[in-house]
Amino acid sequence: MKSILRLLLLAFWIAVPGANAAQFMVAAANPHAAHAGLAMLRAGGSALDAAIAAQMVLNLVEPQSSGIGGGAFVLHWNETQKKISAYDGRETAPAGTRSDRFLRPDGSPMTFPEAIGSGRSVGVPGLLRVLELAHAQQGRLPWRQLFEPAIRLAEEGFAVSPRLHRLIDADPLLGRNPAARAYFYLADGSALPVGQLLKNPQLAEVLRRLALEGPDAFYRGTIARAIAAAVASHPVPGDLAEPDLAAYRAVEREPICGRYRAYRVCGMPPPSSGGIAVLAILGLLERFPIGGMRPDSSGAVHLFAEAGRLAYADRDHYVGDPDFVQVPAAGLVDPAYLGERSKLIRPERSMGRAIPGKPVGTPTARGADATLESTGTSHISVIDAQGNAVAMTTTIESAFGSRILVHGFLLNNQLTDFSFAAEEDGRPAANRVEPGKRPRSSMAPTLVFDPAGGLLLTLGAAGGPPIINYTARTLISVLDWKLELQQAIAAPNMGSRNRQTEIERGTALERIAAALRALGHPVQAVELTSGLHGIVRTPRGLAGGADPRREGVALGD
Repeated sequence: MKSILRLLLLAFWIAVPGANAAQFMVAAANPHAAHAGLAMLRAGGSALDAAIAAQMVLNLVEPQSSGIGGGAFVLHWNETQKKISAYDGRETAPAGTRSDRFLRPDGSPMTFPEAIGSGRSVGVPGLLRVLELAHAQQGRLPWRQLFEPAIRLAEEGFAVSPRLHRLIDADPLLGRNPAARAYFYLADGSALPVGQLLKNPQLAEVLRRLALEGPDAFYRGTIARAIAAAVASHPVPGDLAEPDLAAYRAVEREPICGRYRAYRVCGMPPPSSGGIAVLAILGLLERFPIGGMRPDSSGAVHLFAEAGRLAYADRDHYVGDPDFVQVPAAGLVDPAYLGERSKLIRPERSMGRAIPGKPVGTPTARGADATLESTGTSHISVIDAQGNAVAMTTTIESAFGSRILVHGFLLNNQLTDFSFAAEEDGRPAANRVEPGKRPRSSMAPTLVFDPAGGLLLTLGAAGGPPIINYTARTLISVLDWKLELQQAIAAPNMGSRNRQTEIERGTALERIAAALRALGHPVQAVELTSGLHGIVRTPRGLAGGADPRREGVALGD
């Protein structure tokens, strides 16, 4: 009987990632989350309502990637108002933050794993405040209703997925936290097996309070006190305190938009570097006939990687929290600037390591960036029956964040997204850590509009710094190579972050490695687990795509 139950539970995961629909659709990284979002759409909810419901379930079934202990960027299209809104829920550094945050007592820098698995890595979570802000403007259903699917699933339990099992089993830090060890492992210390029914009554109680009392129940009172205590009592304690939580505010910012051929592409502005860098890659490629090249050809990969080198060089040097540093955002995506920068791309030879350019609005001299970023994160795309759309990228940073579990949810390790070196030769790094500052992000929720100005596509990705390449590559696959969205998402990933040229291991791109090396590329075949999710308007209705590298689906009616 037990084996039959396990087979039934596992059967839930056998799903086709892509889908088609006539009215509305949601694409998310887990079937449970997609179903929760779909339920809100069927109840007459907005795209934003569906995204919130999906996020609350992801907190439970994909705890390694996102949740209420982290943050998010939300890009929203209001069809009636013809308006794009950009909501910033990035975590902030506590008021007690110092520049030597990730240094040992002897002054040497911590290793990256040391910094991640510590109280010092935890920033003030922003997710609930940004969802509250967006829901007040774009929501249709009552706030409490959006939590019902997650509360029910937390109480009744869900089957541990193959991906969740693999990540628990492979993580060397997670079991060091007593609460995380009790939740994610069996009594003998082994990772929860695939198909294991997992309940989370502590999180159910937290979600019930949030549904009834709103985000204030998280940012003040007993939950805030528990978060601060967990950070302070860690063997490597941090300085996040109750006043930091109470003081957190989400921010509405102006989206950053640009043209790519006949299309308008809009993304998230700083402190995310995603919108700038995606637009930069597209703008750098505008003068090249990449649409006439085969996607798996050495010529196409060469051009895309070279554009990535230039975009990441500028991104690393200039982008930080705009409330603390001057970011020449408009200059970095200016068509004239990108056209001039693109002349550095030679079809016959790689440029090697790119140096930052000097766009209009360049600030005073900056120090070199020394940010070490890890892969994680999740993405949700939604289009509702009224034509409103959401592209929401959400994260606790690395897999399982700081590994600190509080009341059934994990806290982020977002502060490791700051530069580990604050300055170079007296010149401050744009992304240095400062009290109240938001760390630079690579998240790139994206909306694309057709030549007539109508919404065409909502898209985004998971996976840390390569998110920029994943998103830009998928946009080119749809807009230039005319692939269907599911095909575009599933296509091999590639690109450069101004280091080696990366091609996805185990794909057809490995066959062109020698040709790329002949062009001067230092090539490395690596795992590129992108977590792309999107929805595109077609003449037949909506077509959704979910990344086969993960466990997501697109669902709609």
